[in-house]
Amino acid sequence: MRDTRELDEAVNRLADRLRAAPQSRLRQGAAAEGLALARELAALAQRLEGAPEVRVMPDAGVFAVGDQLAVAGADLAEALRAAARGEGGPGRADGAPGGAGQVGAAPGGAEAVGPVEAGGAEAVLADALARVRAAAERAGL
Repeated sequence: MRDTRELDEAVNRLADRLRAAPQSRLRQGAAAEGLALARELAALAQRLEGAPEVRVMPDAGVFAVGDQLAVAGADLAEALRAAARGEGGPGRADGAPGGAGQVGAAPGGAEAVGPVEAGGAEAVLADALARVRAAAERAGL
């Protein structure tokens, strides 16, 4: 798996933009978009780590969403690195024996990641990066 630097940079760029956005922009949907993305990334990280139950990231308010996104992105990057090293729980992205076979659904019923196979960490990384870029575009940031 390639390194997660590109994902880290994209997440941090969007998080910084959310932190710098005026309240009016945040309330027009940028904060909601950032929170939805943070929840998706957090759920994905938890599943990659083999969490028996995914905990939903709480809404801490429009001014905290940039920090929430940064934390969720960092957690996902670390879960991907651990999966590439062969560590992790039953939802491992490397497809190791005993794995669940897929990461599962994100909060709200949206599919977080499709089937996980050997080399699946690379696909998860590419999907997460695409999600970050799409969220930034939808948020107008």
